[in-house]
Amino acid sequence: MILNRWQDDDARAMQDAAGTDPAARELALRVYTSRIIGQDPDLVMHGGGNTSMKQVLTDLYGDPMPVIHIKGSGWDLGSIAAAGLPAVRMDALLRLRSLPALSDEDMVNIQRAALIDSTGPNPSVETLLHAWLPQKYVDHTHATPFLALADLPEVEAATREIFGNRLALVPYIMPGFALAKEAAEVFEENPDCEGLLLINHGHFAWGPDAKSSYDRLVAQTNEVEAWLADRRPAPLYPVAALPEADLASLLPVLRGAMGAHLPAGTALPVFDLRATDAARAFLARPDVADLATRGVATPDHVIRTKGHPLVLTRAVIAAGAEAVRAEVDAFVARYAAYFDRQAPRFGGAKTRLAPTPGLVWIEGAGVMGVGHDAAAARIAADIGEQTIRVMIDAQAAGRFAPIGEADMFDCEYWSLEQAKLGRGTPPAFRGQVVLITGGAGAIGRATAQAFRARGAQVFLVDRDPEALAAALAMLGPDQGGLACDITAEGAAAAAVAACVRRFGGLDVLVANAGAAMQGAVATLSDDVLRASFELNFFAHHHFAQAAVAVFRAQAGARGAGAGAASGQILLNISKQAVNPGKGFAAYGLPKAASLFLLRQLALELGAEGIRVNGINADRIRSGLLTGDMIASRAAARKVDEATYMAGNLLGREVEARHVADAFVMLAMAERTTAHVMTVDGGNIEAALR
Repeated sequence: MILNRWQDDDARAMQDAAGTDPAARELALRVYTSRIIGQDPDLVMHGGGNTSMKQVLTDLYGDPMPVIHIKGSGWDLGSIAAAGLPAVRMDALLRLRSLPALSDEDMVNIQRAALIDSTGPNPSVETLLHAWLPQKYVDHTHATPFLALADLPEVEAATREIFGNRLALVPYIMPGFALAKEAAEVFEENPDCEGLLLINHGHFAWGPDAKSSYDRLVAQTNEVEAWLADRRPAPLYPVAALPEADLASLLPVLRGAMGAHLPAGTALPVFDLRATDAARAFLARPDVADLATRGVATPDHVIRTKGHPLVLTRAVIAAGAEAVRAEVDAFVARYAAYFDRQAPRFGGAKTRLAPTPGLVWIEGAGVMGVGHDAAAARIAADIGEQTIRVMIDAQAAGRFAPIGEADMFDCEYWSLEQAKLGRGTPPAFRGQVVLITGGAGAIGRATAQAFRARGAQVFLVDRDPEALAAALAMLGPDQGGLACDITAEGAAAAAVAACVRRFGGLDVLVANAGAAMQGAVATLSDDVLRASFELNFFAHHHFAQAAVAVFRAQAGARGAGAGAASGQILLNISKQAVNPGKGFAAYGLPKAASLFLLRQLALELGAEGIRVNGINADRIRSGLLTGDMIASRAAARKVDEATYMAGNLLGREVEARHVADAFVMLAMAERTTAHVMTVDGGNIEAALR
């Protein structure tokens, strides 16, 4: 059931924050109910749905000016502010109803021209539908229960059974002028109705004030939920999960196979797997193959997920990489045939989108979203989970029967969406997955921030769980991490597998973790030296091995030939590798070995397009060079700490962010491998050449 989230205290607080102006206080309640609607994923999911409010303002001349506040493009209901509900002059909108037809482009232009604030966001494409309904507050959602009802072939009979005449039905029409006109006419034929059900689309409810409209929206949704619950099948028995090892092998192959159908230079897609008991039970149904061909729960989902998922059965997965690639190829061929069937209706005006799936159903694992970055993959996965709930309920109540292929194509290739193609330049590392060891330390955090700022998906590995959690919180949503001791047996392979599980693969390994263990070489104990080698050499080696296995799986599935870029490794080497310091043999020896490891890896992997580079850094405030150590070294040299830290040719302290920028620079240097970049402000004794 949908929880009614209205709280009187919260509503009053929103109004009080808006000040004393009556119009602003009224709009504040519209913002409040918009947020509590948007914060419930079973009401609204990722941009689906919109809210509005009509009121009379006063123009510059002191005359009354009727307006409608409507959700603006780019705003999310769950976090919307008053600026996200721009005011549009009602007179301009009402006059449009007299027209026999109106193109989407003209509709958007006229709505924008009618904005009170010319800098505001574009009003929703469903602005006219809201404007032509007479109610003050109007709420439109794509609630999960209503989608199941709206996608039934017997939707009219079922709606009458639940609501009698309280809800009026609007036949399916693509959003825009024609739908707004039809909805207004349906309402006028049923003036006593309390809401509209748009077949194959969603639900409208309204009221004279914010609370009554919201209460009605929730109550009507719960009526449908109760009706569906009476017909819902008993929970299925748990289904055995696909072994993690099989999943770890599958995902890089799948990622590479999809990449084979993307334009040259495009990053591989990012995945978001929802491995839940409910998803596995759904994928064990005997009618899964049929349901996969039916379509989307509501039209706007097609933009996020495409019309149909890619289905991978246990048999295909067990058959190996070739079978997985064949399934991806078959999906792409079906998508191309779909485009070729539908595009001619538009006289060559449509540009084909990427033919790869936006959603994958993996038997024994779950539902997986696919996107150009982790946020897009998450949205697709959220929609995928909602869709299977809609399918289950619709099948139990009758049959899941969404819009057909032609209507689906019209939504996917809507002119308003096509106009966005090619706009803007994606960030340099969008879609690339970067794993950073020692990710919660000073250099690790700075490196994560530098890659994240350029669009990468970051996976941090660190032994300190609290520091790791803080670092991930700093990076924001849609990142990943694992707390572990990277010197433990099998830790590197497990960490890389966790990264693959989170994002589907790996593109850049930053082997950064280390510790400056001390001791004079003549008296150094084996235990200290071995421990240092485990952390400062063998961990880097093991992570490199695990990363290369993923790079090769992705490149093989993509069909990349010799020299095709397929991954890179970046090592934190340290000046100790070439300029030893007294008492630091335990640190310098494995670092010198790591320098040779870098060159050996570059030599052996270059033909595969795998690049290997490193950073030679010195005197960076971090877990290696602590405050006490800085104070001790400065005192030994009889200088203050600032002078010690700036003891280089440039006379300036080198910070963690400078090392991070160097890692990013190397990652972007497409024709550079086997190189070590020095980041120390200038230290001739540590120069590599």
